[in-house]
Amino acid sequence: MPELKQSWGYEYLQRTKFDRNTLFSQRKPEIKPASLIKVYQDAPQIALPLEGTKSRDIKTLLSQRRSRRNYSEQYITLQELGFMLWSCQGITARQGRLYLRTAPSAGGLYPIETYLVVNRVEELNPGIYHLNIRDFALEHLAEGDFSTKLQNACLGQQFMAESAVTFCWSALFRRNMAKYGHRGLRYIFMDAAHICQNLLLAVENLNLAGCPVAAFFDDELNAMFALSGDEESIIYTAAVGINS
Repeated sequence: MPELKQSWGYEYLQRTKFDRNTLFSQRKPEIKPASLIKVYQDAPQIALPLEGTKSRDIKTLLSQRRSRRNYSEQYITLQELGFMLWSCQGITARQGRLYLRTAPSAGGLYPIETYLVVNRVEELNPGIYHLNIRDFALEHLAEGDFSTKLQNACLGQQFMAESAVTFCWSALFRRNMAKYGHRGLRYIFMDAAHICQNLLLAVENLNLAGCPVAAFFDDELNAMFALSGDEESIIYTAAVGINS
């Protein structure tokens, strides 16, 4: 299948393979590491609730999980949002300088940052937010209705504009690749998948509806969050709302 071998993805996988004969002799690119925690110092903070949420049987959650794209105009609660964010990346332990969380990460580095486009969440104004994982608080970055801009950036998919909240995950590349080099990009995308699956199970537990989306115009979505696209870039999203 020569057409497969001509793809950039195939070439990347081949070039980042581990081989017994070369693994320890390969030169890793020298990449300066990034801070393990990202904080917007001047942004207003909204503390997230940590109250317990009733949990359903994991087998039921796994069997009932589906991608759902039809959302009502009802609001989700701040407690529900807090539970979803904790499920994604809540800190569960501390190991030296590392903050261990609900989802696994290569080397405990957690290169994924969580941004939100909020439309209908009780106690929150519509706008763009960033999760301050250390303080478990939302940092309010911009106020306003970004639903149409989000829809347009996501290839015109209408349900993205109709969500109560959309999770947008960025990758801080050097946070991972300073340690793992070229192969680190593999782990970054794995990290995002772990986090998203945790979210979808939390969504199911709350009887909400969610759908992951990776189809978007990268530069347009990065511009919404003032991300360079070089050092940090959105790599995955998920819309969440109340099923209509």
